[in-house]
Amino acid sequence: MTVAPPKTLLTLRINGQDVECACNPNKTLLEVLREDLGLTGTKHGCEMGHCGACTVLIDDEPILSCLALAVEAEGHAIRTVEGLADGPRLHPIQQAFAECGAAQCGYCTPGFLMTGAALVEQQRAPSEAVIREAIAGNLCRCTGYTKIVEAIALAAKRMPHGSKDV
Repeated sequence: MTVAPPKTLLTLRINGQDVECACNPNKTLLEVLREDLGLTGTKHGCEMGHCGACTVLIDDEPILSCLALAVEAEGHAIRTVEGLADGPRLHPIQQAFAECGAAQCGYCTPGFLMTGAALVEQQRAPSEAVIREAIAGNLCRCTGYTKIVEAIALAAKRMPHGSKDV
């Protein structure tokens, strides 16, 4: 009979809220977000860090939540796709994806949204090459990426003046 490791009590800062959860210390951030906290916008993809479907922002940087342990995220600001909109007001990246038809089946979309949000919040006018480099770790089997790149460029133009150029 195998014995499960004892659970660890974590306080995670997710989408601006402190959330407590008890989880096994070997659970990935992806598993904790989806299974323990019910934040199912972050998608299970390859679970090997190859597809980007599980991308979330930690301290405003895109990370693959399938490769990060939840215990490593304690003390950091975590933002998931559920935290992009400001109430009923969509984030510029969400609005641009909708307007440009950048989502097909939608499975990869949360990862692209998070990667795109990080980019447009840091750079006002990223070039097409910079956008393509930023999303290189996100895979989509439905599109040719053109509309995704266009949507990210449009969102960058619409970001409030508070965004910083890097």
